[in-house]
Amino acid sequence: MEIKQGVIEPDMTVSTAIVTGGSMGFGRALATELAGQNWNLVIDGRSRFALDEAARMLEAIGPGQVRAIAGDVADEGHRFELVESAIELNDFRVLVNNASTLGPIPQPRLSEYPVDALKTVIEVNLLAPLALTQLAIPHLRASGGTLVNMTSDAAVEAYEGWGGYGSSKAALEQMSNILAVEEPDISVYWFDPGDMRTQMHQDAFSGEDISDRPLPESRVPALIDLLTSGLPSGRYTAESFLSPSASN
Repeated sequence: MEIKQGVIEPDMTVSTAIVTGGSMGFGRALATELAGQNWNLVIDGRSRFALDEAARMLEAIGPGQVRAIAGDVADEGHRFELVESAIELNDFRVLVNNASTLGPIPQPRLSEYPVDALKTVIEVNLLAPLALTQLAIPHLRASGGTLVNMTSDAAVEAYEGWGGYGSSKAALEQMSNILAVEEPDISVYWFDPGDMRTQMHQDAFSGEDISDRPLPESRVPALIDLLTSGLPSGRYTAESFLSPSASN
């Protein structure tokens, strides 16, 4: 399969995608779907155990190759390794900047937010995706590929206690908006999957029951639909693609 200007088309060539944060949550669910569509995958995560477990699962799904690279997207050498691995595999066409950090738990109000902690949140959620994108852009241009930056409603809504994470995602959205103008040869999507039953969401609502939130697997079809839609670069939400029955 290949993605060309946001459209997945049948092809004899096996294409390659990088999915950061692919060891758990939405990243793992997305990688699972892509593996089932015969993609080569480069995934990463900070937990070697979780990453190896995800890699074994993905390798058993489809014929595509899987490169699982432990590390932090904020590390320059790690980012180079991700892109080099994608190039070594065939036809690098998709980069999904999914890895992110919530920041301090519990999340402090902005009036009490440690500035050093905010620097880390911005480094992981904004600067690292940009730096990885800069490495990938020449190859995405050549393939007419797709960049996906994962965002959140915290980027556009004012939620008390979400100032650090929300600000970093708001900056990521504007960065994506400008990249969409500056890079007309690729599709640039900033995609909000909505609330999900993930570890990050549980951390944000420590001690609360989040079993009513949808599983990440239920939101992946929305992103796949976006990738196959041919829609122009822009901000899209999972809810705009999913029927009410698909929200659980």
